[in-house]
Amino acid sequence: MAENETTQYSDDMDFEIPSNAGTTVRRLWMSMGRQRIRLIIVSVSVIFYTILSVAAPVYSAKIVDILFQEIRAALAGERTFRVTWDPVGREIAILLLIYTVTGVLYTFQSFLMASFAERLSLELRTKISEKLNRLPLSFFDNHKTGEVLSRATNDLDKMSEVMQTGLLKLFTAVGMAAGSLIMMFRFHIGLTIVFLVFTILSMVSTRFFAGKTLRYAARRQQAVSRVTGQVEESYSGRTVIKAFNREEKSAQDMREAVEELAETSRKADFMMNAVNPFIRLVNRLGQAVIAMFAGKLLLDGVLTVGVFQAFFQYVYQASEPLTEAAYMINSLQSSIASVERIFELLDENEIRPDPQEKNVRITETGKSRGIPAAGTAEGHVEFRHVQFGYVPDKLLMKDISFTVQPGQKIAIVGSTGAGKTTLINLLMRFYEVNGGHILLDGMDTADMTYAGLRGNFGMVLQDTWLFDGTIAENIAYGRPGASRDEIIAAAKAARADFFIRTLPKGYDTRLSGDAENISAGQRQLLTIARVMLCDPAVLILDEATSSVDTRTEMEIGKAMNELMKGRTSFVIAHRLSTIIDADLILVMQNGNIIEQGNHRELLKTGGAYAELYNSQYA
Repeated sequence: MAENETTQYSDDMDFEIPSNAGTTVRRLWMSMGRQRIRLIIVSVSVIFYTILSVAAPVYSAKIVDILFQEIRAALAGERTFRVTWDPVGREIAILLLIYTVTGVLYTFQSFLMASFAERLSLELRTKISEKLNRLPLSFFDNHKTGEVLSRATNDLDKMSEVMQTGLLKLFTAVGMAAGSLIMMFRFHIGLTIVFLVFTILSMVSTRFFAGKTLRYAARRQQAVSRVTGQVEESYSGRTVIKAFNREEKSAQDMREAVEELAETSRKADFMMNAVNPFIRLVNRLGQAVIAMFAGKLLLDGVLTVGVFQAFFQYVYQASEPLTEAAYMINSLQSSIASVERIFELLDENEIRPDPQEKNVRITETGKSRGIPAAGTAEGHVEFRHVQFGYVPDKLLMKDISFTVQPGQKIAIVGSTGAGKTTLINLLMRFYEVNGGHILLDGMDTADMTYAGLRGNFGMVLQDTWLFDGTIAENIAYGRPGASRDEIIAAAKAARADFFIRTLPKGYDTRLSGDAENISAGQRQLLTIARVMLCDPAVLILDEATSSVDTRTEMEIGKAMNELMKGRTSFVIAHRLSTIIDADLILVMQNGNIIEQGNHRELLKTGGAYAELYNSQYA
């Protein structure tokens, strides 16, 4: 990849605060899909919950006034104080029923909201997983593994947590505040206006805190990504770190990343936790002022005892939800940064979608034939004036042209960074060409599906990759349905059968971690056996024997020569002794082919290949 290519997740850049929260929220709504019905049900439940919660103080006011009258009559000696079904008992029973139903509704909507949040998180996580499978290799070249993982874990967890608690409380707070204010205006306009003055003061304070909270929350999420990336990098490179005595520097980098996270977390947590007590203080001051005026109105006979206590219930029902809303709005805003980061990943440019494959291709003789199915290609490969650059305006390859006949062995040589692996990546369509065409059996690879194209290739790379599973499962990775006899035959052909049988469980030995329970050379043998089992139409060997000893290399070379018979083979090699029998040798420099021909022809020309060959065997 181009070293100077910038990315939006670079550690150098400042973390962007969400620029358009409204757009993000609308997009999140559109992403909910089938989960919207759950949110609608929760909203309906909140409406009924609000109605009943607002009705409760009205009933309590009526009950208190009746009880107060009964107490006054009893004190005056007019009659004995007692509670009967009509009217006090009935009203108490209705009030008890209201509180019971509100409790059931709150439990129901809490459960449903938790289910909604987890299902939405699952859907987004699934989309991220599918998206990662559609991203080009250039994306993974440009982004750290830890930063990508952070979007699929930390950001989604943050969103789910806030959805489960914050969104429900916000819905409830809006309904309770609106209903309570309506009832407060019905009881006394003046007292309600006093309440609104203090409420506006708390809202202004909340807006001040919200901006700072959002900024600190965004910085904290960035710091979390950096720590995750640093952990992944330090763990995967632990051997190199120890080899170069860089443990102290690695630990220092980790300390700096963790300290940055601690500092940003301290500021973010302080802002998020300071807003709630401050808003509550403002509300308590307002309640004290309201209590003085309401007490005066009570003494003047403007308010009854029942209305007095009911009004304060509504003050509590309105102020507490508003306090909760202010707090949860800050939490919701902090999660918007996480949601935007998720959408940024989902908006990344994808690989070109699979085309509708054409039914025929035209051969050199002019005859039409069906396109090659996976594993059935003849192996005719042609590069026609191919151009490519990791950055479109900075081409690495300007005009690559060559033709390979079926069954030929093609060697690609050149210094490090000459473009050898890039050439193979273009053949496999890991990257798309900027110009020209690459043909397989006369068919432009751009007109083939990825599975159809890559099903004709078998790759053995210098960097081995084995997954957590048994040796037999790793060999059968390309052919999951292969029998045990076929697996063993492939291992024997790759000269891996002997060392496999020396392991405690043989082919059932489980590889874990990075398969560190076997040597690097043994891992290479397993990857070769894996390709041999697939029996591909075209072979690609990228320094396939770089991790094995000389004797094993000779044995593998014999097996490879047998395997390459009748198959087109591309071999990237630094040791020129392994490719002197190649039908075509491509000499690359700075991304372009500067010489091509067989071993004898290139030695006669006395060019770059001859110089490279003589330097190895001087």
